[in-house]
Amino acid sequence: MFVLCKALIWIFPVQIFFVLMNNLNLICTTELKGLCLSGNGLASIQPSAFDSLWNLVDLDLSDNQLTAVNQRWFSGLGALQRLNLLNNPYSCLGSPVFQDLLRLRRLDFGGPALEEIRKRDLHGVNQLEELSVHGNNLARYESGAFADIWPLGEVTLKLHGPFLANPALAAAVLADVTYPETHVTLEDLHLIQNRSIQPFTKAATRRIRQLTFRNLSLTDEAIVNFLVAMNGVPLTYMSFEDITLTGEGRWEPAGWTEHESIDELSARNVEILDVFKFLSLMDMTFLLKYPRKGSFINCGVFVMPCRTSQLLLSLQYLDLSDNLLTDLTLTESLCDGGRTLQDLRVLNVSGNALKSLSLVSQLVSKHSKLTHLDISRNGYSSMPARCPWPAALRHLNISRAKLTAATSCLPATLQVLDLSYNHLRSFSLLLPALRELDLSGNKLLHLPPGGLLPQLETLTLQSNALIMFHLSELRSFRRLENFQAANNKFVCSCDFVAFLQSGLAGGGAMRLTDDKDAYVCDSPLDLQGQPVARVHLSLASCHQVVVVSVSCGLVLFSGTLLSVALWRLHALWYLKMTWAWIRAKRGSRRRNRLRGVPGSEALVSFDAFVSYSEQDASWVENLLVPDLQHAARPLTLCLHKRDFLPGRWVMDNIMSAMECSRRTIFVLSESFVRSEWCRYELDFSHFWLLDCGAGGDDAILVLLEPLSKDDIPKRFCKLRKLMSSTTYLEWPQDDGRRPKFWRSLRDALQADENQ
Repeated sequence: MFVLCKALIWIFPVQIFFVLMNNLNLICTTELKGLCLSGNGLASIQPSAFDSLWNLVDLDLSDNQLTAVNQRWFSGLGALQRLNLLNNPYSCLGSPVFQDLLRLRRLDFGGPALEEIRKRDLHGVNQLEELSVHGNNLARYESGAFADIWPLGEVTLKLHGPFLANPALAAAVLADVTYPETHVTLEDLHLIQNRSIQPFTKAATRRIRQLTFRNLSLTDEAIVNFLVAMNGVPLTYMSFEDITLTGEGRWEPAGWTEHESIDELSARNVEILDVFKFLSLMDMTFLLKYPRKGSFINCGVFVMPCRTSQLLLSLQYLDLSDNLLTDLTLTESLCDGGRTLQDLRVLNVSGNALKSLSLVSQLVSKHSKLTHLDISRNGYSSMPARCPWPAALRHLNISRAKLTAATSCLPATLQVLDLSYNHLRSFSLLLPALRELDLSGNKLLHLPPGGLLPQLETLTLQSNALIMFHLSELRSFRRLENFQAANNKFVCSCDFVAFLQSGLAGGGAMRLTDDKDAYVCDSPLDLQGQPVARVHLSLASCHQVVVVSVSCGLVLFSGTLLSVALWRLHALWYLKMTWAWIRAKRGSRRRNRLRGVPGSEALVSFDAFVSYSEQDASWVENLLVPDLQHAARPLTLCLHKRDFLPGRWVMDNIMSAMECSRRTIFVLSESFVRSEWCRYELDFSHFWLLDCGAGGDDAILVLLEPLSKDDIPKRFCKLRKLMSSTTYLEWPQDDGRRPKFWRSLRDALQADENQ
């Protein structure tokens, strides 16, 4: 079976159908750009399998079981630019298989089974930019097979067998690809014997300008022989990667050679066997005094002696990263107070065992031309308050250390500063020239003050402890163009989500240049883990103040309307009187039970209860009472001044008076209506008439002066109705008519007795 390697597939819209029997039959109905069939054990492919893939750009058939390469596979792939046929068991390419691939720019072929390369095999391939050939077991090579491929930007060759067993074959291959503009990489070599150096002695190889050795085993003697063979060759770049070196480091035999054209010398992942037997590099003055760039990465360097540093006369770029340097050995390497490495502009000592930031700043301060300094991945735990630095320093990297605070130790001349992955909780330093600042991986809660960084263009704050930031904070950075703040613990409030979504969409005042899906909500709980770009908040949750204000306004408005309605309908008065009535009624029942009166009935003690105003008391006391109580047939009247028990609740007195009276006489006048006491008494009397089933005959209205029903408060609807429907007595101003008034009043009071 086979799989598609996702990393190498570009599909615009994709619809693919596969039919796999004994071989591969691929029918594609869309524009497929990249297809990876690597490592699927394919033994054969139908000739027309790729015919429909006319837009294919990248095809990977490596690590399968293809014993032959068929030109028919590629006849319809006119757009193909990258083809990988590595590690299949074919011994040769056969007929011109690539003649239809006019746009091919990168070709990888060969493997353990490749034995022969003929000139016609690569017919039609003449504009490659990259060529990789694995021919460790190559036995036959027709000279000129690669000669027509020009220009070649980069060539990678694995020729382990030919270098050891057939140097002439290796030399022929090198001769066809060693153009001045071509970077040649040789892999899997063992340069132990002098015989393995012979391919470099041929005249054609003297065109090499850029040479890299990768996965190489060699001795110091082989290096000497190589330098002798390359004497006078204008080699500008030489690199060694994944090297195992043996010997004692004796370079004297090559001391006479000339390599002044070397501009860059690089070594990476070098292991020196018996390192304690290895001498210093002092005898390599003939080589070290020329390069302007030197890289010695992960080479186990624990010290570069001062005398060796003095040999690097032209060095401007020095990379000693991932070694074993300490504060003490770095002091030895950067010796003589800046008189060594005087032209140094870039220094990288990251990934060593340095502890003192103060010492490092003092050591580099004398290198007046130093502009770039990388001292990251060391063990600094603190930053002093003041530090000397070169005046030309523009780029400083102190990332992945253990710093807890940033101080004024940092030079004001910096344009690029990287303090990522420390333990900083804040950053508030004035750096007027700074253009790029990386504070990722710290513990910052807030953005740095923009006013202190007037020239800042790029700010990176990924993986901190930010919960949110505001537009005003970003606007304080007057020149900020690129901002990255993913992987923080964002509180997704409405304003922040709207602001950040506009930035993620590129429509805001800032431009977020990192992955928008990495901006994730940490709170509130219902949004935790959701990308901010896909969060949708409701109107109510986003405008709570407005919603609450409107709701409160509606409640207040409704409450006001209800209050007005209740006031107009006298609901509060009814509630108050209901409560008073219930309370008074309960007291009345208790008194009746104490008196032995059954049920809720009360003893009738008065013929009438008289309700009147204090201003009308003289009329009641001087005229009404004498006439009714001192008549031939006297009537008993209940007056509040005389018959109400002192100390009792007024409602109880009124209740008792009304219960013990057959009638209620209301002495109505303007003073009665205006009197608060009378109104209170009238309230309760009205409630008695309205809610206790008392009829209109129980109330007798006496008007001392002309008074219409409109003068009675509207809440006394029962009394107003009585005035409209019941005959009431008016006190006559004419003395002659008064006897009739008294007779009518007595008749009304004695009506029940007569019946």
